[in-house]
Amino acid sequence: MQDTILTIYCLCANLLQALAFQDDPQVQLSTAEVLTVPLVAAAFFGGNLNQSRQFLHEQGYCPQMLSESRLNRRLHAVPTELWQTLFGLLGQVFKAHNASATYVVDSLPVPVCDNIRIQRCKLLRGEAHRGYIASKRRYFYGLRVHLLVTATGEPVEFVLAPGATADIEAFKEFALDLPLGSTIYADKAYNDYTWEDVLHAAGLTLQPQRKKNSKRPLSLCLEFMAYPVRKRIETSFSQLTARFPKHIHAVTPQGFVLKVVCFLLAFSIECLLR
Repeated sequence: MQDTILTIYCLCANLLQALAFQDDPQVQLSTAEVLTVPLVAAAFFGGNLNQSRQFLHEQGYCPQMLSESRLNRRLHAVPTELWQTLFGLLGQVFKAHNASATYVVDSLPVPVCDNIRIQRCKLLRGEAHRGYIASKRRYFYGLRVHLLVTATGEPVEFVLAPGATADIEAFKEFALDLPLGSTIYADKAYNDYTWEDVLHAAGLTLQPQRKKNSKRPLSLCLEFMAYPVRKRIETSFSQLTARFPKHIHAVTPQGFVLKVVCFLLAFSIECLLR
């Protein structure tokens, strides 16, 4: 636990130093410490910011800890690009060690509430957030995390989208900053011949599982080889959701998104320490 906390702080501090970020001399808690609190909460306390805040203060990691309300204001003042940059740097490390140049993409539903409570939900509004989980044959209301991982399960890119967004449409939002010749495996929801041709022209290969009426069927040999690779992302999703509480508590949509991003970052750091 101590190694994880120190790694989180060092990553945040080094990133801010590389970006030439300067704190105001009067701040009680540095921005690196502010970033550390929610990441430790996601790693060990189910996203509970107050428990993480108290633990870091009592154990001497952050002697000059802020109150819960002041800490929340400091957190929401952090630019979104800073979290994305930290995730992107970790993704670059995982891509550099991915010798097979093989990746997998899939989506994970993150419900805000049950369907029966949609009318009372104040965090999100609109039918765009009502998605469908085909494997469970049920609807949910919330967001989807679209995640791209290496063949060994390390996350390299993600996109957050409303629950009703089709997987292939969210996939088109990925930067796909991958080495030339990389192969991306996916399930049947990512069938799009035009997009496959676009990626092929860019030096990447999208290899989704084919539907029965596909005009570009795969051989049984290729399907057999691709199956265990596609299943690897399910393990990553299990490791990620193991950190989720029963209900992700948030007061604002921005706070809900921030907690989901922190869970993703905590999972990335865990992969880094393996």
